[in-house]
Amino acid sequence: MTAVTTASPGAAPGSSALRYVHLGFGADAVDYEEAWQEQRRVHAARFADEIPDTCLLLEHPPVYTAGRRTADNERPLDGTPVVDVDRGGKITWHGPGQLVGYPILKLPRPVDVIAHVRRLEEALLRTCAEFGLETTRVEGRSGVWVLGDPVEQRPALGGLKLDFDPRLADEEFDARLNGPEYAPSNAGQRREDRKLAAIGVRIAKGVTMHGFSLNCDPDNTWFDRIVPCGIRDAGVTSLSEELGRDVPIAEVLPVIERHLREVLESSVPLPRAV
Repeated sequence: MTAVTTASPGAAPGSSALRYVHLGFGADAVDYEEAWQEQRRVHAARFADEIPDTCLLLEHPPVYTAGRRTADNERPLDGTPVVDVDRGGKITWHGPGQLVGYPILKLPRPVDVIAHVRRLEEALLRTCAEFGLETTRVEGRSGVWVLGDPVEQRPALGGLKLDFDPRLADEEFDARLNGPEYAPSNAGQRREDRKLAAIGVRIAKGVTMHGFSLNCDPDNTWFDRIVPCGIRDAGVTSLSEELGRDVPIAEVLPVIERHLREVLESSVPLPRAV
């Protein structure tokens, strides 16, 4: 793992300005466990004020990771290994074509976790907008979303009328057992809501860990083997899929860095009200 570090233009060494560390992309993609260990090392250094706020940016080889709330029936049916992690949220996939960011920031205590998540979402929303893609938040669901068409305007599946869609009456509907037309990766074809960027964080000693993943140009069929984020009535998408052209990580990287810096350095995090 060869890290490349950049700081805010004009920032003095040791200042509190956000710095970026590129851990590895493409052929140098970083194993999840190795990156997790690096997070813990950077977290300890940030807690001790030995380094400024730091955002690790990288790409992982294919891996499924499960947050603390993941249910057994959301994991791969074929027994594919899953790394259980200490972040919030449920199960997701990381892999080639997905830009992953781990902002490790010291926040005032008691930490307002929701406000931290909203700041990350804002940077992602601005990034997508710069690429000409309209995205949004969905109430009760973290991350960044592309909204689908109204239900009555969506195409019927398999020639069946919408009234016969099994998902409408079955809260435990499992797309993995019902054919590719229901797969999360095909949500765009069905014109349903679809997640473009996921967020899962942990706060320890007032310092954040884990963060976000933004689908640039991945093979989204990896998500079809799980119930992504535990959500059964929506799917996943990518910048490339939505924009109809290849959007590699290298193109997105400087844009997300700029918007993360704008959002995180311009805001003044406040302690959670108690």
